[in-house]
Amino acid sequence: MAGAAAAQVRIKDIATFEGVRENQLVGYGLVVGLAGTGDSLRNSPFTEKSIEGMLERLGVGNLSEDQIKTENTAAVMVTASLPPFARRGSTIDVVVSSLGDASSLRGGTLIVTPLTGADGEIYAVAQGPIAVAGYAAQGANASIVEGVPTVARIENGATIENEIDFELSELDSIRIALRVPDFTTAVRVESAINGALGGGTARALDPGTIEIYPTDKSDIPGLIAGVENLRVNPDTVAKVVIDARSGTIVIGADVRIGKVAVSQGGLTVMVREEIEVSQPEPFSVGETVVVPQTSVTVEERQTNFAILEGDVSLQRLVDGLNAIGLGATETISILQAMKAAGALHADLEII
Repeated sequence: MAGAAAAQVRIKDIATFEGVRENQLVGYGLVVGLAGTGDSLRNSPFTEKSIEGMLERLGVGNLSEDQIKTENTAAVMVTASLPPFARRGSTIDVVVSSLGDASSLRGGTLIVTPLTGADGEIYAVAQGPIAVAGYAAQGANASIVEGVPTVARIENGATIENEIDFELSELDSIRIALRVPDFTTAVRVESAINGALGGGTARALDPGTIEIYPTDKSDIPGLIAGVENLRVNPDTVAKVVIDARSGTIVIGADVRIGKVAVSQGGLTVMVREEIEVSQPEPFSVGETVVVPQTSVTVEERQTNFAILEGDVSLQRLVDGLNAIGLGATETISILQAMKAAGALHADLEII
């Protein structure tokens, strides 16, 4: 098709299959074994209540608030992602983040923490020693912090206890969701699938969804594996992205401009300060005086017009801007001015 991108990519790199996704899990727990860097119970009352509840479940009760003065415990939030088709007994990584005023989680151990999904069901249980990448050190008058010592990870720290019921063989159709919705790309994906599996197998429903109607449901995984490795030419909107903070400019291959004349000029003001010392003659009456000398020079940079032809390629556009001898800041200003003049036929996004 006309306007196709130069590079072919696999469908799996630009789309996902509906239903095949991760699910987010979250839980609340306690990290113990900290070397005095845990929550202060005065400022974190929820930590104290959690300690009381944990000890009561373990048979240690009837403790007053004055008897719990530990600084080796921290309340944390535990998060994880449940992979698609995860089975009972398999393990996943978890991230442990401090909830109170603990200064560091280094050296701690997470106590059994149930992880629940959005439906409130428990899908995994996390426990184990945590690994902290950052560190914190503090003295009487100075301190140093490297990284974030209040966030840690546990590799394979949670065991899956519940599965999400999802059977591919029960699907009447399979839907593909494009990560960047586009009508042209959706039609090209539809054509690629119909060309490989037969006419009428796939149909584009909207710019972001293509539906596949399998004729044989006995091998759905094999069907998905074949579809996701088909190659298509994804189409993109002409866009210029500018990061004004770093001066980064990214220009898409389909960007076109109308015929314009561009000039960039300005003044350069140089201020130079020199210090001169005036001293009296030997054996004379006087004082040493410091006399500042200031010189101001104004240079006007020569302004040249560069004509940028209409409907040019990306290379010609870049060469035209470089011919004026501009830096990143000036180029950003020119692109904004082109957009305002209606000569830049692309979306201009400033981040």
